Amino acid sequence: MSNDTLILVDEDDRELGYASKESCHEAGGRLHRAFSVLVFDGPAMLITKRSARKRTWPLYWSNACCGHPRPGESCASAAARRLQEELGIAGQPIFLYKFRYQATFTPALAENEVDWVFKAEHSGPVYPQDEEVADYRLVDLSELERDMRSDPARYTPWFRIIVLEHGLARTS
Repeated sequence: MSNDTLILVDEDDRELGYASKESCHEAGGRLHRAFSVLVFDGPAMLITKRSARKRTWPLYWSNACCGHPRPGESCASAAARRLQEELGIAGQPIFLYKFRYQATFTPALAENEVDWVFKAEHSGPVYPQDEEVADYRLVDLSELERDMRSDPARYTPWFRIIVLEHGLARTS
């Protein structure tokens, strides 16, 4: 199976099989497993602006990194792998919780995921990969929440759910 093969799941996050990344994100999307990593530097959170090359939500601000585990790979291993690949941050993120969401980007592109949320601490340099990250910055959590409420369209839908519905008080 290729790196673009995603794990299909049911509402309870039980594996059902596999499908291509492309087919999982078409129209209403096929329910699949994903992860999001929140990176903190003390009281500040590292946020990234998605690359212009991203198929969904390009140039939107989001959590430090996100992605999909490969078949046979745990979400924890995938989160650590992508954190290293996308930002040059080594370490093992800590699992916090998971949630299900659906979001439409265009009539032809959507997300339909069970998203595993992880937390990592990092206070060193960051080495973002251009194909993944257009920009990054550290933000104060209260500033992030205020900006997200006043201008939600700048942020990815899953990141808005993590911050505004699940609350960062549970994660920081």
